[in-house]
Amino acid sequence: MFKNKKEYTDQRKALLEKAEAFLNSGNVEEYEKVETEIKNLDEKFEKYAQAQANINALKDGESKSNIALMTGDNKLDMQTKDSISEPEDKFSTLEYRKAFMNFCKTGVMDKTFRNDDTYTGADDAGSVIPTTILQEIISKMEAYGNIYSRVRKISVKGGVDVPILSLKPTATWIGEDAVSNRKKIQINTKVSFSYYGLECRIAVSLLADTTTLDIFERTVKQLLTEAMVKALDTAIIKGTGDGQPTGITVDSRIPADNVITLTSKEFITWDGWKKKVFAKIPLAYRAGGNFIMAAGTFEGYIDGMTDANGQPIGRVNYGITSGQQERFAGKEVILVEDDIIAPYESAGTGDIVAIFCKLSDYCINSNMQLKMFRWLDHETNQWVDKAILIADGKILDPNGVLIIKKGA
Repeated sequence: MFKNKKEYTDQRKALLEKAEAFLNSGNVEEYEKVETEIKNLDEKFEKYAQAQANINALKDGESKSNIALMTGDNKLDMQTKDSISEPEDKFSTLEYRKAFMNFCKTGVMDKTFRNDDTYTGADDAGSVIPTTILQEIISKMEAYGNIYSRVRKISVKGGVDVPILSLKPTATWIGEDAVSNRKKIQINTKVSFSYYGLECRIAVSLLADTTTLDIFERTVKQLLTEAMVKALDTAIIKGTGDGQPTGITVDSRIPADNVITLTSKEFITWDGWKKKVFAKIPLAYRAGGNFIMAAGTFEGYIDGMTDANGQPIGRVNYGITSGQQERFAGKEVILVEDDIIAPYESAGTGDIVAIFCKLSDYCINSNMQLKMFRWLDHETNQWVDKAILIADGKILDPNGVLIIKKGA
């Protein structure tokens, strides 16, 4: 524990140096532990600072409404409670935003923030991205990431097994002397998440040309949003699991019977889809499931398909506010770029051309804290700026996933 602000600052600086060393060595687990220590230290200092403020207020004879008064039933007096202000977010202040802009352009962070909020060294430096930018990034991810916006998001410690509950009791008919067997809850499946870094590098020359705070923040938002959203959407679908999340299409836990190959004739007929695809969708997974495919596949092969009675199967309805709403036999179709799922026209034999799944069964594990780092690349003698997001992802329940491949 500390006795004054100087001791708190010294302890925090020492912890930050430890965190920097672990981060540079790639020891993320120890880095997370030190980060927790820093958080606990900050919480203790906040309580200490509040107590000191209350004592000073009493000494100065200020109004009692500036401190917390307790009533007889140990509850905060409502008038006093309303007068207590929320602590300001230091990462959203104008001073920090300007200092952060200068850090990205020059590599030098203002000393007011450097000791408390940044990791610095001789050849590298890191700084927390201002809250105002981070909030905008998350907002745009939800708006423009068609895949990312639909998956489940959690924040659990990496390396910890997360159990998946399996509860499937059965009912049996009983006679005069027979009773049904007791069914136990089984936790027979576990998923573990790792620490993977998603990195986005930004050209120094571009940042150096953005001279105003408003233009700088808009530039950072645009660059990070486009890069992060594309990387997350791609990883959710086809991430290798090696240094990145495990994509739906490469997960080895998907049942072999759920991988379906449609010949060129079957792919363009309702009868082929009905018998080989829709018949394979388990009833429990039909609600909330979506098709995911390239725009060229839907527009060129699904839209306009008719059944035996000539009724259209793939339809494009126009909503009042959402524009086009693509659907295939009542199921929503999520269109993705060609680099995520190849369109049928250019896909090779055996390539994946469509997916059916419930995206809420896929889970992204991340605290969504982005940090900006800068270091000198001695090979090129250039300063490099990058943002890093720690995240991992896996499908929690692979049984409802259908993979459709292109046949001969």
